[in-house]
Amino acid sequence: MLESKYSKPEFNPYENDDLVLGDDPAAWPAPRATGPLSATVSIPGSKSLTARELVLAALADGPSRLRSPLFSRDTSLMVEALRALGVDIREIDGNGEFGPDLLVTPGELSGGTTIDCGLAGTVMRFVPPLAALALGPVAFDGDAAARKRPMRPVLDSLIALGVDVSDDGRRTLPFSLYGTGSVTGGRLDIDASVSSQFISAFLLVGARFEQGLELHLVGDRVPSEPHIDMTIATLAARGVTVTKPARGVWAVGPGPISALDVAIEPDLSNAAPFLAAALVAGGTVTVDGWPAQTTQVGAELERLLPLFGAAVTRTATTLTVDGGVGVIGGAPLTGIDLDLSEGGELAPALVALAAFGESPSRITGIGHLRGHETDRLAALVHELNALGGDASELDDGIEVRPRPLIGGEWKSYEDHRIATAGAIIGLGVDGVTVENIATTAKTLPEFVELWEGLTHPSTGARDPLALGLL
Repeated sequence: MLESKYSKPEFNPYENDDLVLGDDPAAWPAPRATGPLSATVSIPGSKSLTARELVLAALADGPSRLRSPLFSRDTSLMVEALRALGVDIREIDGNGEFGPDLLVTPGELSGGTTIDCGLAGTVMRFVPPLAALALGPVAFDGDAAARKRPMRPVLDSLIALGVDVSDDGRRTLPFSLYGTGSVTGGRLDIDASVSSQFISAFLLVGARFEQGLELHLVGDRVPSEPHIDMTIATLAARGVTVTKPARGVWAVGPGPISALDVAIEPDLSNAAPFLAAALVAGGTVTVDGWPAQTTQVGAELERLLPLFGAAVTRTATTLTVDGGVGVIGGAPLTGIDLDLSEGGELAPALVALAAFGESPSRITGIGHLRGHETDRLAALVHELNALGGDASELDDGIEVRPRPLIGGEWKSYEDHRIATAGAIIGLGVDGVTVENIATTAKTLPEFVELWEGLTHPSTGARDPLALGLL
C-alpha cells in the first residue's frame, strides 16, 4: 500500500525524523560556506501551480492526474480543504522524486465543514469562491498570523456576487459563508492592489458560474501580475479561455473545465536561495528540470542574478549560476537598483544578496509584501540591522547599504522566505542561527536537507542522490 503523504495525522510537514537541528530545534546553525560550490539540485514542484491545478481539478468534468506535485504544508492544507468539500484526492504511484502523484476526482460539493487555511494565501483566497458553489455552510479560519492577511477583496466580491458571508464586518479570517450550490456571476469590480491572488481566485472558478465572470480591476495596479498569466495558462490548458476585452478587464464564459493529466514544474521561486548561494560561496549551482518556457516569476532569476555579477547559462533542462570566487573569495556583489513589482516573492533572497554588495541597493515595487505571511519589509530590515547591517524601509521597498555583518539569531517570523534569506546570510557570515527553520515546510519541507547537502555534500544529506544532489 502506498504511504500517504497527505493523510492525517501521519503527515506533518513540520516533523522530520531524519532532521537533527541540535539541542534547540528553534535555533538552526546556518551552514557557513568554506569554499566554492559545485552542485546540481532538484527542486520539488511549484506551490503556485500545484494550488491552481488542485482547484481546477476539483471543478473539472472528470478525474485529473497531477504528476510531481508539491507536498508541503500549504498544499496539504489545500488538499484537506478540497476533501472537506467533497473532492476525492488520492496518492498514486508516480515517477516523482519527492513523492507520489495525485489523482483528483471531482464530487458534488457540499458544505457543513470548517476549512483550516493555516497561513496559506492560496487556501484562504482560492477556496472561498469555490466553496460558494457548495451547498451548505463553510467556515474558514487559520493561524493567528493569517488573521492579519488581507482578505477584504475576496469577501467583498463574494458579497457582491450574492453569497451570504458572515465575518462581523472584519473582512478577515475567521469568516463563514453559506453556499447555495450555484453562483450567478456576471460583472465583478475588484481591488487587487495588494495581491494578484484576488483576481486568480475568481478566474479559477468563473467558468462554473451561471453567467461566467467579467472581472474589472479597481485602480491601475496589480502586483505580481505574472501570477495572473499563470492562472490564465492553467485554465487554457483545460479548455477555458480568458479574454481581456479592455485594460484591467478579464472575462471568462460559462462552460466545463476539462480533466487533465498534467506535470507540475519545479518551483523556480524556491530555487532562488540555492542559485543565490553560488554568488555568496562562489562556484556553480545548477537547478535541474528548469522548464524551457514557464509562467513562473522565478524564471526572472536568469535575468536578475547577473545584475549582481553572476554568469548564468541555460540548457534545455537546466539553469546554472556561476558566482566566480564569490563573496567569501573576496568578490563583493554589485549593488542594484531594481523594480521588482512583478516578482516580489524573489525579494527576500535578493535583499540577502544585496547585503553583500560593494555599493548600496534599492529594491522597489514590493510594498505589497507588507501583507504576506509577515510584513516582509519590516522583517528583512530588522534582521539585517540586528546583525550589524544598515537597511531601511522605503515607501515601496527596501534600501540596503552594505557593511560587515556579525553572527547572531535571524528570526523567521513564521515566514518561509524570511527563513531562507537567513540561510543565505549565514552562508557568508560566521555564527548565524535561523529561528524556526521548520517554517520552510510551508513550501519546501526538504529545505534543510537540500541546503546542508549543498554546502556539505559529504555529510549534509543522508542520500545525495535521493535529494537531487549529484
